[in-house]
Amino acid sequence: MTLLLVAGGFWQDEIDAESFWGRTGVLDGLRAHGEVLAPERPRRARSWAAEGDFLANLVTEPVTVVAGSNGCSAAARFAVARPQLVERLVLAWPATAHDPEVDGFTRDALRELGADDDTVEALLGGGTLRGVGDDELRGLGMPVAVVPSEPENRMHQRYTVDAIKELTGATELPGCPEPPMPAFQPDGFVHSVVQFGLSRA
Repeated sequence: MTLLLVAGGFWQDEIDAESFWGRTGVLDGLRAHGEVLAPERPRRARSWAAEGDFLANLVTEPVTVVAGSNGCSAAARFAVARPQLVERLVLAWPATAHDPEVDGFTRDALRELGADDDTVEALLGGGTLRGVGDDELRGLGMPVAVVPSEPENRMHQRYTVDAIKELTGATELPGCPEPPMPAFQPDGFVHSVVQFGLSRA
């Protein structure tokens, strides 16, 4: 089974696949167990649908998708649109949506980076995950796992994990700090992903 990694970040030039998965040791750890794709997400995409389409165009056979932080929205959008290409879905440290304070400074940051009002509202919209309705999450048919951020923080709050579990029946994997936080250690995360993502059960 091939793993497709979707990095976090939200229009931030300083966060990419290398900083999120490469330098943190996740990529090397997972490559010891099989084929791993870790593409760069489109820079400053104006919709989550565009990000989902980008991911769908990378593969022709079903993959296990492992997404982090805001990358969870891109991955979920992919899984909703092309469920036949997503065998399993891991939503790690899912970014919290609809927190007024978080949305406020995110809205300001997007505007400073050149997003117009329609783009900002489209990117911030959705349900539990930005860009995806809760009914769409509830309709996912593949096995889903979720990794909480521990300790939780304002960008990655516990209630988001609980909502995803309720909507999808997701398996909760052991929590840890999200990369590229200095406290992140890859070994436990890699082990959990391998056990869930490569399992044939």
